[in-house]
Amino acid sequence: MPLQRHLSKGREIARTAGDHASDMFAPLSVIGRGLRHHAGWAKDRWNATPKERRGPTLFLAAAMLVGVYLLPHGLLFALIALMASSAWTGRAPKPAPAPPAPDVADIKLGALYAALTPYLCGPEDANPLYHYEGHYKRAFGSWEFDDEGRLSRLELGYPAYFTDTEPTARARIEQVVQGKAGRAREYRFDWDEESNRLRIAALTPLPADIVAQRFVAAPGEIVLGFTDEDGTARTIPVFQGGAIAQQPPVVWRTGPRSAEPHLLALGVTGYGTSSLIRSIALQALPYGDLVVVDGAGTGEHACLVNRPGVHTVETSLHGALAALEWASQETERRLAALNAARHAGTAPPEDATRPLWLLLDHPTELSELAHAEGRPDPQDLLELPLRHGRAARVTVVIADDVEARGRITATVRSTTRARVLLGPAGPEEGHAVLGAPLDIVPAAHAPAGRGYARIGNSTPVRLQVPATVDPLDEEAPAQLRDAVIALLPHRDTRTEAAADLPPRPERPPVVLPTDPAPRAHPVDLAKGEPMIRSRPIS
Repeated sequence: MPLQRHLSKGREIARTAGDHASDMFAPLSVIGRGLRHHAGWAKDRWNATPKERRGPTLFLAAAMLVGVYLLPHGLLFALIALMASSAWTGRAPKPAPAPPAPDVADIKLGALYAALTPYLCGPEDANPLYHYEGHYKRAFGSWEFDDEGRLSRLELGYPAYFTDTEPTARARIEQVVQGKAGRAREYRFDWDEESNRLRIAALTPLPADIVAQRFVAAPGEIVLGFTDEDGTARTIPVFQGGAIAQQPPVVWRTGPRSAEPHLLALGVTGYGTSSLIRSIALQALPYGDLVVVDGAGTGEHACLVNRPGVHTVETSLHGALAALEWASQETERRLAALNAARHAGTAPPEDATRPLWLLLDHPTELSELAHAEGRPDPQDLLELPLRHGRAARVTVVIADDVEARGRITATVRSTTRARVLLGPAGPEEGHAVLGAPLDIVPAAHAPAGRGYARIGNSTPVRLQVPATVDPLDEEAPAQLRDAVIALLPHRDTRTEAAADLPPRPERPPVVLPTDPAPRAHPVDLAKGEPMIRSRPIS
């Protein structure tokens, strides 16, 4: 008989003996499993019993055992009951251990890898980084997740033939990554074109609870809002959430030595372009004079009417044209006065050096109306203040809707080198407004005042405009309205309590014939002493 046959026959005999043994000892294994369960239960109960109650518990258990022993056939009945209970308890086999929870990285990064594969997989690539049966660890170098299991940082590689220099191709990859990582957050994308690496970082939300207040800034410095810590090397103290906190500001420097003397702010409807105009007006009022043009005619800036330092607040086309014509003539007058003082070697007059601010909210609305009526475009009247405003101490701020950027004249676009974009906008709109590619993908839903800013040739940074509501808006929170009212010069009966005035007479006073006729005083239209002198911010 060959050896192989002997070995197979021996294995069959051993298997049969093992099956019979398992069948024979199955009741003993069930009872043993039940006894272990009872022993574990007794041990847990003993550990849970307080120390002061363990003595009485032992005494009671010993008394029960003695009672069972004294009963006729007590030990036999107790043993039968213990075996039956053990067999009943141990009849169910030990449950299989629960499978381990799936790794968050395997699920989310695997889904992201599969979503990027159609865009980064080349059909002629012999060794592709991305293919339909590949693994994400082949292309992803490092990654991090936050406490909530959301992707916070990722570094991935992409093939060299990917067109990473084209904004459309980049935007497609950024859209896929944001869709898989979560659209509720903003992401910064750092494209390393030399090494074909893409670094993605989720940005923390900017504080949205900073209200209008006096900011620590020098004359001529305007705090547009606040940004990330790495966006600026400066912090200022602000009142936030009932306490003083240090926040990094976005500072726009104006004046004769500024390289970006004018500002253009575009935004999505409802994201705070008018609030930005009000914030700038409140910061400029202590040091300069204002001319406000509300092209939308919604009364967003009615709180500035009749305030000291505010020349006029116009909402009609006729008033806006008159105000801008005066601003153009005032710019010429200032230039002539400054040149005369420079040639004479004397100090320039104070009315020529006091800053003049032209704040225009939605001027394209007035431009369309002017074109329909055959009148001059209000934007054309800004050419002289825009081109010579830095020398004449005239600053122009224009805010409009992002969809109206095509109706803004070329002169305005070329002379406003300080840019602000508010609201969620696509990469094409960001590049068109800011003049540089935006490496930050906005969140799907953002609070009012959230956007981006670029001063001159600097890198675009995130921006959160302080909450500067209209104090005449009854639907706005009272706390925010009071913060704006506290910054307005003097008092206004529309927002504050009326001052004590003498009672109005029922009939006009009668002038007797013997009284001399009042002398008519000539009206002097020349600009006299300014109503507000420059003073440091308290």
